[in-house]
Amino acid sequence: MTAVPAEPDLSAAFARAIADVHDIVFRDDLAVREIPAPPGLAPEALALAADVRPPVAHEDSPYGTGRLILLHDPAEPEEWGGPWRLVCFAQAPLETEIGRDPLLLEVAWSWLVDALDQRGAGYHSPSGTATKTLSTGFGGLADEGDGAQIELRASWSPAPGPFGPHVDAWAELLCMLAGLPPGSEDVALFATRKEPRG
Repeated sequence: MTAVPAEPDLSAAFARAIADVHDIVFRDDLAVREIPAPPGLAPEALALAADVRPPVAHEDSPYGTGRLILLHDPAEPEEWGGPWRLVCFAQAPLETEIGRDPLLLEVAWSWLVDALDQRGAGYHSPSGTATKTLSTGFGGLADEGDGAQIELRASWSPAPGPFGPHVDAWAELLCMLAGLPPGSEDVALFATRKEPRG
């Protein structure tokens, strides 16, 4: 994982959190890199970007992409219920028939919750939205046919403990949305995804 140079005046707690995240080994078919965190969210923040099997390094993947931000505020904002908050984004294209499944949004949310629970990543105050988009091309885009996409935005406050399990859960969510179940490294993807619509 490529890293952004650390600020020289990081708190000891946040420096330990960064070291914890940098120690994570991700599955081979997920390209993860550190990116500059959006300003103004918290006094200290670490942001990661990930792409599922990108065709070229640092380019958006046709299978799925995501972001994760670890926020630290010693003032412990009331809505966080503590000094830490994790914010994640995950997006993947879908076959149109899968996009029409009425349970799709509930399933996407359950994948995140299950991934956190399976890794023992304690958390509280979760919130989020799941969105699916169905589209049909017309006119000059008629040849592209129908398309679908799933997007999940979520945040939660981690319980005291290592941050690795939370980051692992986010990585697992990205791969699940892209159609890659656990243990599927180097296994060819089934033709369940359309090429990205342009």
